[in-house]
Amino acid sequence: MSVCVILVCGGSGTRMGAEGNKTLLPVGGVPSCVRAARTLLTVADSLVAVVRAGEEKLFQDVFVKYGLQNATIVTGGSSRQESVRNGLNAVPDDCTEVLVHDGARPLVDEETVHRVLESVRKYGTGIAAIPVTDTVKRADAEQNVQTTLDRSNLWRMQTPQGFRRELLMRAHREAKDDLTDDAGLVEALGEPVRLVRSSVRNIKLTTQEDWAMAELLAGPSIRVGTGFDAHRLVEGRDLVLCGVRVPYELGLDGHSDADVALHALCDALLGAAALGDIGKHFPDTDGRYLGISSLILTERTREILEDAGYAPLNVDVTIVAQKPKLAPYIEQMRNNVAKALRLPPEMVSVKATTTEKMGYEGRGEGISAQACATVTGFRRNLL
Repeated sequence: MSVCVILVCGGSGTRMGAEGNKTLLPVGGVPSCVRAARTLLTVADSLVAVVRAGEEKLFQDVFVKYGLQNATIVTGGSSRQESVRNGLNAVPDDCTEVLVHDGARPLVDEETVHRVLESVRKYGTGIAAIPVTDTVKRADAEQNVQTTLDRSNLWRMQTPQGFRRELLMRAHREAKDDLTDDAGLVEALGEPVRLVRSSVRNIKLTTQEDWAMAELLAGPSIRVGTGFDAHRLVEGRDLVLCGVRVPYELGLDGHSDADVALHALCDALLGAAALGDIGKHFPDTDGRYLGISSLILTERTREILEDAGYAPLNVDVTIVAQKPKLAPYIEQMRNNVAKALRLPPEMVSVKATTTEKMGYEGRGEGISAQACATVTGFRRNLL
């Protein structure tokens, strides 16, 4: 037996104000459709993604990026029913069971998927659903209550909806009405439809509130990066560390202001988000960065992180220098970094140490810095 997932990825995101396809909205740092596909593929052998016309290459690139390069991309139709039918026509020949799932339901759990598949194998169908727990009332067009419904036998439909392949294909062939879920098509055949207990976490991204809730349920994406930099001490240059001009007879040599501490910090931030290093974004061959304040580079690094969906959470910088004494300037350094990264000062640590006169720092030939940064993922624009 072979199981195939049909992942419906045609959501426009209009109701939630998204700029594009809502199934690409990141949840916990991963596109919604990718999170869903990963869970479903714990039981399935193949994946068919049904997407809007013109978005085939976009989804192909996204799936490849996240290791789902074997996904089959199919163009959807003018309705959900037609889109699923197109997906059915693309499932592998050896497929015996089909799981249809919304790409906008990123938080489906493995237990639900397993229960759906077990039901399909036992009864021919398995529909993820949850019992209605709120009081339900029927109202007229003017929102006047007409009656209170008995909720004891009411369920809210979700996905995945699982079927034996031949049953779902027959339901689509014989469909007389355009329905919003595949279970309804099987019902119309007069075939029994079996419900499977799901979870309230299995929400569908429809509104901004749904997206915010999904982010909370998924948990933040926390990542850590480290950075290191070193510069030679020379005459005729200002000594700038974390944006503070420290009185000293020597300064650090470099293309910018050579602020070794902020350079290490920028590398730590970029490294946490796997976005390269400071040399990639601000090369010393570019005249725009000649003599530039590294505080500006730090602010731009924060913007690069934000564009990629990350924000600094806390940072720790250690400056290694035999001379001069840096203790009087530490608080100003912390405040400068906090302002550049839009962090509270208590989330910024700057320390200074010596090497007990060992190495190039101990001989006064140069200064080095190490940095550690934690960044967190958050909601951002579409990929």
